[in-house]
Amino acid sequence: MSDPLTHFNEQQRAQMVDISEKNVSKRVAVARSQVKMRPETCQRIRQGAVEKGDVLAVAQVAGIMAAKKTADLIPMCHPLPLTGIDLQFMYEGEDTLAVEATVKTTGKTGVEMEALTAASVAVLTIYDMCKAMDKEMVLGPTYLVSKTGGKSGDFQRAAQP
Repeated sequence: MSDPLTHFNEQQRAQMVDISEKNVSKRVAVARSQVKMRPETCQRIRQGAVEKGDVLAVAQVAGIMAAKKTADLIPMCHPLPLTGIDLQFMYEGEDTLAVEATVKTTGKTGVEMEALTAASVAVLTIYDMCKAMDKEMVLGPTYLVSKTGGKSGDFQRAAQP
């Protein structure tokens, strides 16, 4: 990477990047994470038989709320007016529940961090909702799937990690 680190000022101290001269564009980011669990735990989520309630409904709301609060959690993130947030849940085999978060805005900076935060908090919420029956759940990997818009152009991950 030959690009200078933009989060440091002339004194090599942290700064929030100045985006005032950047162009406004439509931006979309998709991030993914997953929870590996015992097959019995996954089955109970599918059946809606978790004592704490509807795991996916709670994780959906948690992911949306997390995307909206990303700038409060990640110090150098700009607060953004998000125009869309969606989370999709996919069962992969008998022991894995994947989460894919899509976040959109029209602005001067991207929404990768918002999508990653949404996916991360959604899987943390799944863990929280199910930890009484399965403390050995494993979260991740969490990664950016794609992003569009902005000066750096589009990105599409070639393969799942």
